Amino acid sequence: MKKLLFALTLFCGVSAMAQQDQNPADYSTRSGFHPALAPFYHGVASGDPLSDRVILWTRITLDTPTDPVSVNWKIATDTGLVNVVNSGTVTTNVAKDYTVKVDATGLQPNTWYYFGFTFGNQKSITGRTRTLPVGAADSLRFAVVSCQDYQNGYYNAYNHMATRNDIDAVFHLGDFIYEYAANSSVGREHEPATEIISLSDYRIRHSQYRLDHDLRSAMQQYPFICIWDDHESTNNSYKDGAENHTPGTEGNWNDRKQFATQAYSEWMPIRLPDPTNAEKIYRKFAWGNLVESYFLETRLIARDEQIAGQLVNTTDAAMNDTNRRLLGQEQMAWLKNGLSGSAAQWQLIAQQVMVAPLLFDLLGQKRVVNTDQWDGYPAERTRLYNHIMNNNIENIVVLTGDIHTSWANDLPLANYNNGNNSVGVEFVGTSITSENLLDLPGALSIIQGMNPHIKWADLAQHGYMITDINSTRTQNDWYFVNTIEETNYTVNCAKSYFVNAGERKLNLGNTCVTQTKPYPQLAPPFLLDASIEGYDNVLVFSVYPNPFLEQVVVQFHLMEADDITMRVTDMNGKTVYTSYLGKVQSGLQYAHFNGANLAKGQYVVTLQGRKKSVGKMILKVD
Repeated sequence: MKKLLFALTLFCGVSAMAQQDQNPADYSTRSGFHPALAPFYHGVASGDPLSDRVILWTRITLDTPTDPVSVNWKIATDTGLVNVVNSGTVTTNVAKDYTVKVDATGLQPNTWYYFGFTFGNQKSITGRTRTLPVGAADSLRFAVVSCQDYQNGYYNAYNHMATRNDIDAVFHLGDFIYEYAANSSVGREHEPATEIISLSDYRIRHSQYRLDHDLRSAMQQYPFICIWDDHESTNNSYKDGAENHTPGTEGNWNDRKQFATQAYSEWMPIRLPDPTNAEKIYRKFAWGNLVESYFLETRLIARDEQIAGQLVNTTDAAMNDTNRRLLGQEQMAWLKNGLSGSAAQWQLIAQQVMVAPLLFDLLGQKRVVNTDQWDGYPAERTRLYNHIMNNNIENIVVLTGDIHTSWANDLPLANYNNGNNSVGVEFVGTSITSENLLDLPGALSIIQGMNPHIKWADLAQHGYMITDINSTRTQNDWYFVNTIEETNYTVNCAKSYFVNAGERKLNLGNTCVTQTKPYPQLAPPFLLDASIEGYDNVLVFSVYPNPFLEQVVVQFHLMEADDITMRVTDMNGKTVYTSYLGKVQSGLQYAHFNGANLAKGQYVVTLQGRKKSVGKMILKVD
């Protein structure tokens, strides 16, 4: 994305973007943490539904965790969880960061369910999920989201999505978390405050994002099918490195990649196709005879390094090397076989970076604006296009994220002419919050003038897409929120495009699709204004890493501002470290200490407020 901003700045004649001043938000709104959620503060989620099963997820956070911890679960047909269809007990431990994942089986196709977890007498919030249809399916609706930089604003799009109750699943196309250091103008600073590199760092960042009330609410109500993009590891990643990774100061790339994929597997409701390989997340889902959906991995498995430079000539020899890969041979073969063998009416390809060309004509020469997109891997795109056209595979719809802006594209062949000679269509969704890097004066008119297959684009707004599918057409509606800088917002459906079955080109829609078929009631929402009477002010949330070698991060929450002192004591009660943190504001907070000089053994880290102290046991290892 950084490359794309620079390239467009060049040909738009703009030297810098003006940034509007933003009013800092109330610090206490950084998370939806509430003590009444204990010990399941992160809520619940579900994902990767099949016709007879679905992944259920939560995380248990105990004041004094045992290892392992046993958690009970159940799934039922009613919100009260009385009509139970399956239940059981699952264990988790520190090696899993106390995350809980259950593959709940024995379910009926095309059915909505409710689920929850218990620990002793404590209950999680109730989640809602569904299974995939088998055979005939008349219509389906998916919300499509991506790019949710926590620091850049509030998740108003998720807030709206959580209550609309007219979608079957959420497709998340990547950039679920961002790796950057703290730098927020709206009071939502990243934690840890530094760029995330270690396994503990990635776990803390996932934890922070999943404590957001609006994200938690959306994941409570719908099954999510998720794939990562680059920021779940680091910016512009590829199989052997990343633009935002410096081995000399940030360690070995393969180690960082392993940390990122492990934390993703722990914290996301995903079913790994190969449990021994956390990088292999490409997979497909059959929605009866209506839709076959393929979720691709375009970052860590096979992607060759991006071609360096700005506005690279389309004839560049290195970029056109037929050995260059984006998907890799194994994944490409898997995708081709799936497309050729599918009997579904529609073939949905959900993936990260724009497939349609985004070119600039400079003195009669075609230039690639962003080599991180499929433009930077033309041989790979040609392989896919040739397979589709040579096998007469119809009704190809690509869903894309990454670019933080909205696009409606035909997928043109060399002789493309006003919708003719197109492979299929592509709907590109804007970001939930991440910065719109393309919102430059004159950019839109220049882009469309040089790329006639781009039928529409919006370069400024945030939100999500609704993809509505029936046997005769697939329509995509773009929903935008008017602000991400505060939690009071409005939403509108701004644009609609559709493709008819048997055609390969876009048509402008007259209106957004209103769903008329009934959906079951939402799971009971959790209200943030629930009473906090009777709860301790200071709640220690997590200590990372534990066991530890050197740096330790204590994640905690204050119901109200307090004077806080942190102490570390050994098992004889001797204080080995103390730090006065001062007057700490309410909300989710973090404290740090360096335990490199401590001897091997057990310690207790304690946070002392004016009225109450709480602590956790930690273990120092060699």
